[in-house]
Amino acid sequence: MRRIRWVRSHSTALGGEPLKPDLVLVLTYVTISAIGLLMIFSATAPGFEAAGEDPATELRSQAIWVVLGFIVFAVASTINLVELKGFASPFYLVSVVLLVLVFPLGESDGVAQRWIDLGRIQFQPSEFAKIAVILMIASILAAAERPIKWNTVAHVLVIVGVPAGLIFLQPDLGTMLVFAAVTLALLFVGGATLRQLGFLFVATVVGTVGLFQLKLIEDYQIRRLTAFIDPESHSLDATYNQVQSEIAIGSGGFFGKGLFEGTQTNLQFVPVQSSDFIFTAVGEQFGFVGSVIVIALFGVLLFRLVVIAMSARSRFAFLVTMGVAAMLAFHIFVNIGMTVRIMPVTGLPLPFMSAGGTVFVALSAALGLAHSAWIRRNSPVGE
Repeated sequence: MRRIRWVRSHSTALGGEPLKPDLVLVLTYVTISAIGLLMIFSATAPGFEAAGEDPATELRSQAIWVVLGFIVFAVASTINLVELKGFASPFYLVSVVLLVLVFPLGESDGVAQRWIDLGRIQFQPSEFAKIAVILMIASILAAAERPIKWNTVAHVLVIVGVPAGLIFLQPDLGTMLVFAAVTLALLFVGGATLRQLGFLFVATVVGTVGLFQLKLIEDYQIRRLTAFIDPESHSLDATYNQVQSEIAIGSGGFFGKGLFEGTQTNLQFVPVQSSDFIFTAVGEQFGFVGSVIVIALFGVLLFRLVVIAMSARSRFAFLVTMGVAAMLAFHIFVNIGMTVRIMPVTGLPLPFMSAGGTVFVALSAALGLAHSAWIRRNSPVGE
């Protein structure tokens, strides 16, 4: 009780003024981003040099996105989440429209159609749809009674189902799984009962089996999954990515081969190493110790998000922050998991480290929104 009284008096003494930024969160975010730039350079420089091009080509491109991401993070940190709640629906509708526009206007890589070409850059609407879904679910659950009713659960599923279905058609199974993970996490912390969560889990399993039975899953996605479950029954090309990933990380040993000294990285044995498999560059060059440090940094980031959520002044801010934490946690677990072969290949990037402009800016915006809950944690709820 004495502690509670001190917090209240301290908050009143501040007069509801915004607090200083969470320096631990900010410094961790910047450090991970800097390590990501270094790993992208080490993974791409040998290839550009072999082709007679500037070895810093991709580094410069990603650095521009990182700077833009930092700016977006800073701007998002100043947004009042209570006021943002009123814009959740328009933002959601815009994200759905952009997902629809991917099909007539989008660029295809021969396997999937996920990007809208804007000239010199490609925009991936699904990355910002993740934020829109988090805001919408948080808005619905913040206004609901606890424990939440079945009609609230149904409302949430409809809101998630529309963008998830459009993303499934692209196809982008990895991002669709992010939506599922975030939805279950928010329903759990938002007041869903065990019966409701159990029903959703069973429905998810049945739905997944149904997709396979109806042959609605692409052949290459099925090969990825079956190659992960039973690698010996598949040819080398089906398991090549993860085999090379394992070799790269395993060859790093305890302390690693040293920066720019990784043979797997320098000889470009690991496919799409600068994006999907960027963690292999860490494992080979800095070894087990470097890998643990990077994972620990992600752990600090997630821990700070939980702390921010618990200190949030409104239920909406709490749910948004927990949604961001769940999204980042799922990305981190799946990406690192697929590099060490405990998860199938899904194409999910490693937050703030993998090469990619849209994903870096979108995740920076999401982190900034969560950070704003910390900055305003002593402000009156209505502000």
